[in-house]
This record gives sequence, structure tokens and C-alpha cells, in this order.
Amino acid sequence: MKTVLACLLGTALVALPSALMAQEKGGVINVATIGEPPTLDPMSSTADLVGIVTQHIFETLYTFDKNWKVTPLLAESLPEISADGKTYTIKLRTGIKFHDNTDMTSEDVVASLNRWTKVASRGKQAAGFIDTITAVDPATVKITLKQPYAPLTSLLAFNNSAAIIIPSEKQDAPMKDFVGTGPYMLKERKADQYIQLTRFDGYKSRDGESDGYGGARHQYLDEIRFVPVPDPNTRVEAAVSGQYDYVDSLPVESFDKLKGSSPTQPVMLKPFGYPVFVFNTKEGIAKNVEVRKAIRQALSMEDMMAAAFGSTDFYTLDGDIYPDAYSWHTDAGVEGAYNLADPEGAAEALKKAGYNGEPLRILTSRQYEFHYKMAQVAAEYLKLAGFTVDMQVVDWATLTQRRTDPKLWDIYITHSPFLPEPALIGALSTSSPGWWDTPVRKAAVDAFTSEVDPDKRVALWADVQKAIYGDVAFMKIGDFNALAAESTKLEGVDPAPWPYFWNASIKK
Repeated sequence: MKTVLACLLGTALVALPSALMAQEKGGVINVATIGEPPTLDPMSSTADLVGIVTQHIFETLYTFDKNWKVTPLLAESLPEISADGKTYTIKLRTGIKFHDNTDMTSEDVVASLNRWTKVASRGKQAAGFIDTITAVDPATVKITLKQPYAPLTSLLAFNNSAAIIIPSEKQDAPMKDFVGTGPYMLKERKADQYIQLTRFDGYKSRDGESDGYGGARHQYLDEIRFVPVPDPNTRVEAAVSGQYDYVDSLPVESFDKLKGSSPTQPVMLKPFGYPVFVFNTKEGIAKNVEVRKAIRQALSMEDMMAAAFGSTDFYTLDGDIYPDAYSWHTDAGVEGAYNLADPEGAAEALKKAGYNGEPLRILTSRQYEFHYKMAQVAAEYLKLAGFTVDMQVVDWATLTQRRTDPKLWDIYITHSPFLPEPALIGALSTSSPGWWDTPVRKAAVDAFTSEVDPDKRVALWADVQKAIYGDVAFMKIGDFNALAAESTKLEGVDPAPWPYFWNASIKK
């Protein structure tokens, strides 16, 4: 297997490295985000914004280190896995307190994981493989599977649709009490104004060095405030002026402007991930696979990426779901199905598919400006192919809510970082918006997830990618770099796809 040379936390950083001097306690930072999160329950949402905020409040049994390997967080160690791959025995750390000052035990973990299998799309993905989740003793949990399921620990580690651990008596769905074990706890949320987190004095960090999302989590800051700033141009101007300590998700064309700013420095993650058009395969006109193929045939990925990111310094045309530097890289299924830019051929295919001019509803948001720019280009190509395009531009919170209803859309536009485990890709779950569920998907995904040999899994992933392209479950548009900005007074923030601030401090 190739090494993952392009691991996310090792991406290029165009900011000064964290100071080696001792960091000081105290202070408040303000973080500008792309908008208001639709929820603060990370189990119930796959929105990156939800994960960015809530990873400071809630924790999972495992997380990822700087090399994207699973590492323990609330678990004492990696699970003991039986020889047949069906039993996971998980030892828990002791002395862990929730924000209500109660002790975390296996009872809380069992209740939380059961909630995860019912509420979270990725929990539902795992649920079909899980037989039982039981408490062996107050500090030990056992998960028994019906068959081997290789992605389980990665799913338990992910902060998106996350398997967070919360008190057993606070398992309401929707969540009523936002009580976790994290280094910061929720103090106040004022909708469309801020989410205020304060240091949790009862927090018990892991020992040792910080290591990506793993290792020690230091609480230097008194408070972290997440402030919604939906307009991307406003975020740019705020970054240049130093209004915020950290500004997330900036248009890449603002890079030179940020370089010229004295209070702020740019942070570039290269490569970050890929924009994606997700199809509603359950209802509406995109339910017809031939219509989905015609949409793909019509589109120019090259023009969409150019409109979204401008210079090839910031994007690469690539239909392979993982770039060449990743162990998961394969070109299976891509030839003849990527960057076709053939609206005339698509028009002929549409006639054969029985399309009758029904509106094609494209759901997008301007809070991620590159989503909107791609949507504009796509709309023109689709009109040339004969589609009646209904562009629905909404705020990101509304989009994440609307995409859960298959009656309301045909395509929604999103993006994803390159994930360390392909099974974490949301579209592989039949409960994820898009609802891709065909015999081809089941055969390919089940074979991939039940295989535990790493080398065999790489080959089986090629079959999954081929199935994605064959069924047109979604369309990858290309690879792109992500841009953020941080204050020159802020230290201890490593570049990451979901930025975290538990090791951050302010230079005095």
C-alpha cells in the first residue's frame, strides 16, 4: 500500500508554526464560521460546521492522530478484537467527568452508542453489523458483531455524525441538555449571534503530547466564541482587518489579500478535499439513473472548478475519489464518465430517458461561495441539455435540513475532505441524504467493509468507486485546497479540516 502522503493534518501551512515557548492561560477568542449550525447534536448531523463547534463540547471513544490513524480518546486503549473479528472489548478511561460533574461509566457509553445507532446516519450504517452493545463492568464495554466490520473503529472516531458519549439519563432525541466530557462546555447560544463555550475545570486530558485530534488537549483559553458570518466577502474583510482570531472557509482568491494583512495570516490546506454533487436517488427526476447519467454527461467539471477557484494553484481536475498520493487511489470507473461537457449528447440521452421538462431542483448555498459558483456554471450546461433548472439558494442550515426530505430536491451541492477511511463517506450509507441503495452498492460496500485485510480492502475499494460511477450516486467535481485565516497573536492551532482550539492560546 502507498503511504498516505497527503494526510490532512500534514498539509501545507502558509502560517508561522506554533511557538515552542510555553503557552499562557487566559483570554477569549472569536472564531468566524460560515453560519449558524443547524443543531449542536453531532449525532444528528453530518454538517462539518456542527462537528467543528461540538468537538470542543463532546468526545468520542476514539479519534484520529496527525497521521490519520485511530487513537484512543475516552477509551483507555484501542479495542481488543477477537480472532474472528466479531467481538470488540473496549476499556474506558476512569475519572472522566461530564459537564454536570457526574462520572462517565460503561452505562453511559452503552446508552450513547445505542442512541448513535438510531439517530446518526453513520451509526445506522454500523447498526446492521452490530448484534449487541453491553457493559462488562463499569469500565469495560463489549460490542458484538454479526460479521466482521472493518470500519467500526473509524466510525467511532469520526466527529461527523459522531458517536459522542453523553450521560445515560440525557439521551433525548432531539437533544435537550448539551452535556459532554470535552475541554469546553456550552455556556450560551444566541441564534445568529454567537455560541459561547467556557473552560470545563473538571476536564481530564490524556497524558503525553498533542497528536492531531488525539493526545493531550490543553485548555489555555478561558472562552471560545463561534460567530456566524454567512457572507464570504464579509469573512474576507473581517480576516484582513483582524476582527476575528480565526476565520474559516475563505474564497481562495483572497489569498494574496490575506498575505498583505498585518494582523492576519493565511492558512492553506493542500489538498483539502473535493466538491460533490449528491443526487436524490429515492424520489424525483434524479431517481432515474439514466437522467443522472445525462446530467453528468452534460457537465464540464473543468469550467465549474475554474469558476469556483480561479487558478489551478487552488484546484486540480481529478475524477478519482482519492488523489494519487493516497493508498485508496484508483481510477476504476472514471474513464468516460468524468468532465464530459457534452450537453448535446446529454439532450439525446434525456429524450431516451423520458424526461418531460420537469424542474431539476438544485439546492445550494452562498455561504460556501464556491458551491454557488459551480451551481451557476452547472445550470447553464444543464439548460443547454434541455433541463428546466430550478436553482434554490438557501442558507447552509436550511440546506442541511431540507436535504433530509427526499421530496424537496434533486441535487444538493456540498464538499468533503479526503477521509482516512472511505467507509466514512456519507453517501455510502443508505440512510444518508441521497439514499443510494442498489444491489450493486450493497455487494461492493458489504464486501469492502467486511474485509479486514488492509491490502485486500484497497482492491475492494476500487469496486466501490466503480459502483459509485456506475450508479451515479454522486459526482466528484475535482480536488481543491481550502483557505482560512488566523490572527498573528493566535498560537497552537494546527491546520486541520475541522479546526480545533483546545490547544490554542493568545500571545501576551
